[in-house]
Amino acid sequence: MCARRNSRSGINVATVVILATFLTVGMVMLLVKLRKEITPIELSREEYPVTGIDLSAHNGDVDFTRLAADSIDFVILKATEGATFKDPKFNANYHAARKAGIENVGAYHFFKFGTDGKMQGINFLNSLMGKTLELPLVIDLEEWTNPRDMPTDSILMRLRDMIGYLESNGHAVMLYTNKDGYERFVRDSFSDYPLWICSFTQPPLPEDADMEWSLWQYSHWGWVSATEGSVDLNTFNGTREQWRQWLRSVDF
Repeated sequence: MCARRNSRSGINVATVVILATFLTVGMVMLLVKLRKEITPIELSREEYPVTGIDLSAHNGDVDFTRLAADSIDFVILKATEGATFKDPKFNANYHAARKAGIENVGAYHFFKFGTDGKMQGINFLNSLMGKTLELPLVIDLEEWTNPRDMPTDSILMRLRDMIGYLESNGHAVMLYTNKDGYERFVRDSFSDYPLWICSFTQPPLPEDADMEWSLWQYSHWGWVSATEGSVDLNTFNGTREQWRQWLRSVDF
């Protein structure tokens, strides 16, 4: 009996040691992976002088007065998602940004692959009523939280329906996506639209890309004094004068 207990005890100890080893190795690998993303790309402010952030309810309360003091050039706020969801912070964030004197404010909609495109456009525009924006309306197009096995043609059909509805109501459109989304959805179908690319490499797009990017989200782990947690950092593809010209070219 005692010998059997000792044997079992030895097996249990060995199991714990093995599991602990695997857990430690796994944590180290995860930290290495996160380290690559957490460390933001160091951009030359001479080459990329225009800076901006994007915000949603996930960022919590934001001190927009401090944000304006940080010399942020633009802020893009989440407005809606799918056919019915409205970001609970959008209205408050919009009015706070205006009150703080932030000159360039934009809005984005998270696109749901399986939802009617026109209904998503209606939801988006309903939330924008009474608001003035300086940037094109952004459609956030990515596989994250969306079904990956949905046919690409079906997604593109709904996306065209949403874009068509927004444009028929007099709005310019910009597409946000990452490199996977660029290859799957944008490269061969929407190269005529301004692109806001999420990428943690420099340059943000492959050398054989068929289009130029307008905005670049280069980090999810930035810091500004206006928020308690990390924020997304963005820049514009050009000089300040080109930035002003780009804003003037937006046809609402």
